[in-house]
Amino acid sequence: MAAHARRLCHIAFHVPAGQPLAQDLQRLFGFQPLAVREAGGWRQLALRSGDAIFLVNEGAGPGEPLYGLDPRHAVPSATNLCFDVDDASAAARALATRGCRVPVPPVNVRDAQGTATYAVVSSPAGNLSLTLLERAGYHGPFLPGFGPVSSKADSGWVSHVDHLTLACMPGSSPKLRRWFQDCLGFHHLPLNPGEDPELGLEVVVQSGHGGLRLTALQNPSGSVVPTLVLAESLPGATNRQDQVEQFLVRHRGPGLQHVGLYTPNIMEASEGMAVAGGRLLTPPKAYYQQPGKEGQILAAGFKPSLLARQGILLDGDKGKFLLQVFTKSLFAEDTFFLELIQRQGATGFGQDNIRALWQSMQEEAARGQKA
Repeated sequence: MAAHARRLCHIAFHVPAGQPLAQDLQRLFGFQPLAVREAGGWRQLALRSGDAIFLVNEGAGPGEPLYGLDPRHAVPSATNLCFDVDDASAAARALATRGCRVPVPPVNVRDAQGTATYAVVSSPAGNLSLTLLERAGYHGPFLPGFGPVSSKADSGWVSHVDHLTLACMPGSSPKLRRWFQDCLGFHHLPLNPGEDPELGLEVVVQSGHGGLRLTALQNPSGSVVPTLVLAESLPGATNRQDQVEQFLVRHRGPGLQHVGLYTPNIMEASEGMAVAGGRLLTPPKAYYQQPGKEGQILAAGFKPSLLARQGILLDGDKGKFLLQVFTKSLFAEDTFFLELIQRQGATGFGQDNIRALWQSMQEEAARGQKA
């Protein structure tokens, strides 16, 4: 039996003391403090934007941080996905019977606002662990053990997490797909009609120079869990690393490469982040000069010059469109980044946009090598 996730509670990060992730999320990307806990050598700060919650675990205590696991990873990293489940103890037992490692068996936590139970399970996706959380009996602002933090009003830029993308080793997507299917109840979401789940969607970014394989997974209807995307590199005839290969090297293994944050107004969100100092990835100039691109943008109700100014990508047809913009890495190691996404009926991820992202990251890496 799978441990069915009902909702994504939060995404946890591990950073050393003094690393500016929490400050950057507030100052540059509109997140606001929600709750904090300081104990055992850890400072744990939960930040919210809409329904998207990031938990920044800062420090390195002798024990484990509450609701997670210290992976002792070599670089700052997104390390944990916390999912609401109906029964954390039963879910942990079910996964243990499937051979999953449960480094943190069920733990009960209580404060004046109620109780919660959680367990932490290791995943086959590098340093990423999964927390199974049962909190129906809790009525506080976040989780037991955390104190509330007063903050200003939410910026309103982001409403929820749209998707989570894992950078995977070449050839590992089928194994990871089966693990998330068998253990957490995910199932294959075709990005193309008739797509083979073993092959996923192959996006050739340049003839003879490799590309990306994307496999999308979703939870059963009725749950509020973001789409999970597995990304791996296709073999190519170039010595230059693509975005997934770069992540694997700099992150020192597979892991959570980026989080797609849904925004109802990508123009307002990207402009607000840019004004605040957030660094957005610039797509190649040729992207907006592609044949038919101007008409496509106009058909979606936007001005090409405004999208180009903000670096916003647009893909789609037949009245269904997708808009995306990507930040540069939130870490000095040039690994994890954020994506803003606005959907106008489109459900996929835009093959043309994937190629543009690949090319812009290649150009960004080349600029860094020249600096």
